[in-house]
Amino acid sequence: MDYEKWLSWYLANQTNISTSSLHLPSFLLIIPPNHKAMGTEVVLVDEVPFPSKITTTKPLSLLGQGITDIEIHFLQIKFTAIGVYLDAEIVSHLQQWKAKKANELAEDDDFFDALVSAPVEKFIRVVVIKEIKGSQYGVQLESAVRDRLAADDKYEEEEEETLEKVVEFFQSKYFKKDSVITFHFPATSNTAEIVFSTEGKEESKIKVENANVVENIKKWYLGGTRGVSPSTISSLANTLSAELTK
Repeated sequence: MDYEKWLSWYLANQTNISTSSLHLPSFLLIIPPNHKAMGTEVVLVDEVPFPSKITTTKPLSLLGQGITDIEIHFLQIKFTAIGVYLDAEIVSHLQQWKAKKANELAEDDDFFDALVSAPVEKFIRVVVIKEIKGSQYGVQLESAVRDRLAADDKYEEEEEETLEKVVEFFQSKYFKKDSVITFHFPATSNTAEIVFSTEGKEESKIKVENANVVENIKKWYLGGTRGVSPSTISSLANTLSAELTK
């Protein structure tokens, strides 16, 4: 489902939306308790603060950031802010692109396929800017992952069942402004842990164990020219290009 279709559906399912509600204030920093921020340095992503480093099983650095948005009738609507945390070891797996410039990397899907498949820890933090229903987010994720799997002829019964569980996980959630969704991809297994945190409620989580689904969730955010956030892909390309030239 592309953003224009999704937005039409979103608007059709919402009430009392006005342009004034799109001018948003600064945001709270919400970090799931099992993922610690290191130090006090933060990076602002469209006014949303992201710690420059976090610790999961080891320290990870913020190497890419961006937003998801759409422009309609000359009005930019921003949905989420995104931070991508990677183990610094990622650079050692991308050496064949050492001579490439950032703009070349941003257009090179092979580069991002290598990033996705590299056996290093990855952590994606998504902060809600424009509130939506969790079911809408889940359907968007499901559509993107299913289409990728179908294109690779990997959409079988097991993948379908796994995706249904992920959609069900989001079904009852309401993504208030400042809510946080995190995706943790360990280095040593083809699994993902998805955690949802929102003010006033206990965090909830789900473990995804189908390797094909996990890979394509990664590609939803880290998939090069097909990624959901071009600004995040551009940011990753800029940072990794600089790291590769060191």
